[in-house]
Amino acid sequence: PRVARAATMNQPSRAEKFVLPDGVRKLTFTRDTKVANAGTFVVQKEDHTLGNAVRMQLHRDPEVVFSGYQVPHPSDNRIVIKVHTTKNSSPMQAMTEAVDCLRTEITDISQKFVDEVDSFRANQQ
Repeated sequence: PRVARAATMNQPSRAEKFVLPDGVRKLTFTRDTKVANAGTFVVQKEDHTLGNAVRMQLHRDPEVVFSGYQVPHPSDNRIVIKVHTTKNSSPMQAMTEAVDCLRTEITDISQKFVDEVDSFRANQQ
């Protein structure tokens, strides 16, 4: 009788998608040398989930002229976020405010979810 073997694939470890190697910074920023008040953030071990959320939050800021992100390659687990602001702000300030707002929104959503689950459980008894 033939023995079934698990198929093996030549693929990277799944941990490579989210475990940051020693000595690698999670976030880096490079100021644009040609455009004032512009720069590029690179976030390691992230994907479209974070990139799109940050981009949309940056768009809500009236001091942000442009924001966009890309995932350079599907197997490259990083996002590149470009930010251009007015002279009244800076890319670093805009990014800090966007992340702070996202943290607040996520905390609010999480609390509403917990409240709904608690309410559901209370009504089941």
